[in-house]
Amino acid sequence: MSRKAEIPAQAGLDPAELRRDFPILERQVHDRPLVYLDSAASSQKPRPVLDAVQRYYTHHHSNVHRGVHELSVEATDLYERSRERVAAFIGAESARECVFVRGTTEGLNLVAQAWARPRLEPGDEVLVTEMEHHSNIVPWQQVCRQTGAELRVAPMDDAGDLLADEFEALIGPRTRVLAITQVSNALGTVNPVAELAQRARAAGAVVVVDGAQAVPHRPVDVRTLGADFYAFSGHKMYAPTGIGVLWGRLELLESMDPWEGGGSMIRSVTFEETLFAPPPARFEAGTPHIAGCVGLGAAVEYLEGLGMDAVRAHEEALLEYCVKELQAIPGLNLIGRPAQRAGAVSFTADGVHPHDLGTFLDREGVAVRVGHHCAQPVMKHYDIPATARASFGVHNGPDDVDALCRSIRGALEFFA
Repeated sequence: MSRKAEIPAQAGLDPAELRRDFPILERQVHDRPLVYLDSAASSQKPRPVLDAVQRYYTHHHSNVHRGVHELSVEATDLYERSRERVAAFIGAESARECVFVRGTTEGLNLVAQAWARPRLEPGDEVLVTEMEHHSNIVPWQQVCRQTGAELRVAPMDDAGDLLADEFEALIGPRTRVLAITQVSNALGTVNPVAELAQRARAAGAVVVVDGAQAVPHRPVDVRTLGADFYAFSGHKMYAPTGIGVLWGRLELLESMDPWEGGGSMIRSVTFEETLFAPPPARFEAGTPHIAGCVGLGAAVEYLEGLGMDAVRAHEEALLEYCVKELQAIPGLNLIGRPAQRAGAVSFTADGVHPHDLGTFLDREGVAVRVGHHCAQPVMKHYDIPATARASFGVHNGPDDVDALCRSIRGALEFFA
């Protein structure tokens, strides 16, 4: 039986057909076909997204919310329709709960500064996990220094799963914020966010979820997840760079002062007083990334057309195959073996620095990410400086895994 025959049915998705949706995948790198396995860093863009952005700039571009002429009306309609599409995609009760931001990082910083900073006091606690991306650590370190609150860290085991008993012990009467990733960018660990959020909210904490690595790979419903805030980036889900969403429960957004001041976020301004607009405009100062929002709406439509249950099944089957094939390579070490994994797998190779491994793979046309993945505490846990990480999108198939494994074997032979 061939390797390809061992792959489960891909839930109706044909990666060879989907690959044709992505023009960049038609190119070659170092005279070899491009095998793109770096979607966790930034996904490539399908034609419907590229076409939507070009169509906006070609036919509809103007500033939004500020004009009565036809182009401004059209741009505003496209902008707000994208907000409504995103809201439906993540299960928000209202589009007013969806704030357009530059990405996950800005969304998390907005919550830290606009919600947490005015409310935290000395002795309060902010709980994060050991597997967080830096964007869900540094903003909380900063706000703790600003307020006198304390940062607590929930540990994980060597498999890359959170230690449930230790997490439970860290939830206490002074826990004000739980900031947690739904899917680890470095390990692919899928955290049981709904269960953990229930415990945190029972203790009176607000739950802030980094959804950057979850939204592209699985259905997300923020209402059933139990989050209070949820942030994600467009560029990891086939949309342009520089656009993302912060979802927040409307009552929380309404209780917050804006983080930035300027145009579009006000009701009225005098030298004596400024009255702020209601959410989400309150948090969208200045001219937004209108084309990015249009592209994000098109990316959501593209994913909805595939079906998120099908996307999840397709990628889980591919990850299962990838892990099995990597385990069969002598000298290849998987980093983390979480009970549930999505999106990515990290590894090292005996005697080969991850940067050298990544460079060798690139010469074979295989694009993976190498480094600490903005998750240095994860690297410290495993006492390693870096890993190589392969991450998947809807266009990847078993042929891509085979190319990855073939190139890794070549690297191990080359550096032996």
